[in-house]
Amino acid sequence: MKNLKLKSARAAKDLSQQQLADAVGVSRQTINAIEKGDYNPTIKLCLAICRALGRTLDELFWPDDAE
Repeated sequence: MKNLKLKSARAAKDLSQQQLADAVGVSRQTINAIEKGDYNPTIKLCLAICRALGRTLDELFWPDDAE
C-alpha cells in the first residue's frame, strides 16, 4: 500500500527524497520504496522519519479506517 501520507508530509516540508534520506541515514531508494509501499521500515526508521518531519507515528504510518 502506498504511503501517500509520508510523501505529503515530506512535500509539505519541501524536502526531496534525498534530503529526507540524508536526514535519517538511509538511501533515497529506501525512502522511495517506503513511499511506494514496497518496503516496511523498522520502527527505529519510522521514528527517525517522524522526528525529521515533525509528525507522529499515527499520522504517517497508521492506516486510516478508509484504507
